[in-house]
Formats: sequence, structure tokens, C-alpha cells
Amino acid sequence: MPRRIRLIALCCLLALLAASCGQKEKLQGETPVEHTFADVSLHDPSVVRGEDGNYYIFGSHLAVARTGDLMNWAYINDKMKAHSSVIPDVYTAMADAFAWSQSDTFWAPDVVRLQNGKYCMYYCNCKGDEPQSCIGIAYADSVEGPYENQGLFLYSGAGADERNGFDSIYQPTRDPNAVDPCVFYDPDGRLWMIYGSYSGGIFAKEMDPATGLPLDMTDYGTKLLGGNHLRIEAPYVIYNPDTGYYYLFLSFGGLDSDGGYNVRVVRSENPDGPYYDSMGQEMTSCKGPSGSYFSDATAANYGVKLMGGYRFCWQEGELGENRKGYLSPGHNSCLYDEESGKYFMIHHTRFEARGEEHEVRVRQMFFNADGWPVLAPYRYTGETADAVTAEEIPGTYKLIQHGRDINAEAHLSVNITLGKDGKIACQEDADLSGEWKLTGDSQAELTIGGKTYTGLFLVQWDEDGQKDVMTFTALDGKSGTCVWGSGLKAME
Repeated sequence: MPRRIRLIALCCLLALLAASCGQKEKLQGETPVEHTFADVSLHDPSVVRGEDGNYYIFGSHLAVARTGDLMNWAYINDKMKAHSSVIPDVYTAMADAFAWSQSDTFWAPDVVRLQNGKYCMYYCNCKGDEPQSCIGIAYADSVEGPYENQGLFLYSGAGADERNGFDSIYQPTRDPNAVDPCVFYDPDGRLWMIYGSYSGGIFAKEMDPATGLPLDMTDYGTKLLGGNHLRIEAPYVIYNPDTGYYYLFLSFGGLDSDGGYNVRVVRSENPDGPYYDSMGQEMTSCKGPSGSYFSDATAANYGVKLMGGYRFCWQEGELGENRKGYLSPGHNSCLYDEESGKYFMIHHTRFEARGEEHEVRVRQMFFNADGWPVLAPYRYTGETADAVTAEEIPGTYKLIQHGRDINAEAHLSVNITLGKDGKIACQEDADLSGEWKLTGDSQAELTIGGKTYTGLFLVQWDEDGQKDVMTFTALDGKSGTCVWGSGLKAME
């Protein structure tokens, strides 16, 4: 064979080998650069935008982290320390809080910027096995600190009536546990704090936007829901000017991996209520029976359940055979990013077979045709709810039914088929048959098992399967339940 022909043949062979290697890497699911993550273990993340344009999350035990893209996080402080850049010499500076709560750590804080430009941290401390708690504030010129203590302003537990100056004696079945503050502005510039956990319920107080302190120091404020030790906590409120509603997010159940933590939402036309769920129930009626403790059966009847423990099950031919589901996702905060026009939910979660380890996750959040929020099935990777075509949707989907229960174990996906004829079929359960429609650029309407869910279709990155897939997220207002779907085939 002439030398020139041999060289041509060798070049062709090398090109084929290179293409084969590239195809092999693609089949093995090489993670795109834009889909990489740096995760943090931070409990009860509360988000605030800093003066540098980055987003910061503040969590329990004085953990603080920063991100520029909502996917890659870096610690500012990773755990409770006597000396940190966030609160220097913390045990001395905040000795009153630790003494009152009989505790050596902080619980879930919130940070807001006051009218004077200072960042105000609402910190809280709690004994834990009883509502011996307090809330105070600290100021800083920068979101990262250092924060300087301004003192306590609200107490719960034994002797709280004397410390607060209230006339009535503290009653834990009726009065709030002074923890889990969430502070936000309404469109008129008025400042509000929603707070509480278990115990007597969730309460609202109007605050002074100049100082961050309550305008009225004579009571606990307006009761929004709960009582008789119902397991509801972690309130967070965000206002949507397009719908005109304040959305109050709550975590029901217990935060441990087997506690069934799950995220629910209710809404109101006013920051201090009354709040209603999608079934029309006024939330002040949501309270435990007299003499009860932790009545999950009662709590499960209220609120729109957006997300609980779940797992998209592995299918033959997919990557990620040993995938682990999410357990007890909850204690969320939310944000609206003006630059992108996107809403997000930030929450912590535990995982199957990982004990009590937890990490932060960010999901994009949308509002359906009825003005209720729905969550993206997968963590955020920069995706946008672009228009989709009806031809892109048919196929097999893994369906998660979040239901209404406070589920200690992950709900597992079942396979359904969205047909080209607009029909939905399920070989595993004939009751899950129905219909689907694309009602706009990406808006979805799915009738599954006799319930009609509205939401949207969205192309997302399946982290376990290492592929882009079509997904859907939708909510049935009549039952207050949500479904997610994850396409089995990779998007081209």
C-alpha cells in the first residue's frame, strides 16, 4: 500500500476512534460545565441579597454561605463558633440570649436591610425541649458582618410575661414559641415579621422599618394558624405583585430524616392574614385538638402540599442506578431575582441512606394559572421556562404524587405515558389514566386519576440520569396536592 494511502487510512481510523470516545463519554453522561455544584450543609436557609449582588443564606448554628449563581456555594462561616467574622465574641456579646434560652447555639435567623441601609439580623435561641425562646436583633454595615448586638425584644416560655411586660401569663398551647422569624416589606414599605414554631402557632407583627423593632410591644401580634403543639414551623412569606397575594410557606411534620418534613403554602391578600389554602380553608382553624401533641393527622388536612420526601426511581438503561431519594425537605426561604425575572425556593433536605446529613437545594418556582406556586422537580441549573412544542412532550414519564400525607418515607415514582393523542395511561395503576394538554407556550393541564392539575412543562437537567429531560410540575387546587413528572428519554 502506498505510503500516502496508509497515512490517509490512519487519519481516518484516528478520527473514528476519537468520535467513538466522544460518543462513549456522552453515553456515560459527562456533566456539562454549567451543571456543576458546590453544596453546603446549612440548616434552615434564609436568603438575602448582598450589596455585592450575590445571594447569602443564613442558617441555624450561625452558618452563612454565599453564591453568585444559586448552584455553587461558599461558606462565610460553617458552624457555631465563639469567634467568627459574622458575630465576634458571640457568647459574650449575646450572653442574655443564651442565658434566657438555656442554650449554647442559635436557631433559624433572618436578615433584612433596614431603611437606614444597615443589615439587621433577627436571631433566635431556644432550649429545644420546651419553648423557652427569644428573638433579638443585631446590626451590620455589610451583609457578611460583623453584626453588633442590639438586644432581645421578644420572649417565650416560663416568665416570658414578665420579660415582655404582657398582662397575660405565657401559655404554650396558645402563645408562640419565639423562634423562626421571617421579616419582609410589603409594597407600601411597611415591615412585617412572621414567626413561631409548634407550640401556640404562627404569629405576625408589624415592625418599624427604621429600627427593626416591633411597632407594638404589648403583645405577641396576630395569630395566623396553629396551636396545641401542632407540628408546623418555619414560616416564610413572599409577595407576588402579579397575583396580588402574599404566600406563606410552612414546614409540616418533623425535621429529622424520618420526621416527614414537607413544604406547604397558603395565601392572603394581606401580610397579617387571614390566610387560606386552595381548598378555601381559613388557616386559623388549623390547630391541634385540645390536649393533643403533634397531631399530624390534623395538620395534614390543611395547606397546599408542594413537596415532601420522594425518589425518581431508576429505570433500565439509565445512569444513576444507586440513586438516593430526598427525605424531609423543608424550612425554606424564597426570592424573586429581578434581573432574570425568576422565582426561587431555597430549602434544606435530607436523603435516603445518609442519616441526618443535610444539604441546601435551590429550585425554580413558578405560578400556575390559578395563582398558586409550583416547584421544579429538579434542582436549578440555569434553566428557563422557554416555549415547548406538543411534539416534544409525548413519552414515558416518572410520576411523583406528593399527596397530602406527612410522609416519613419517600414517595416513589410510577411510570405513566403521555400519548401523542393527548391521553395518559399507566400500566401499573389503571386509575392513573387521564389526559394532558399544552395550553400555552409551556403551560400544562393534566387530568390524572380524576384530578385536574395545572402547571407547566419545563426542560431540566436530571442530575442522577445525567441528561436533559422534559419535566412537568402541576397543582390541583381542589385537593391541595401536587404532581411532578420526569421524562425517561433524553432531550435532543
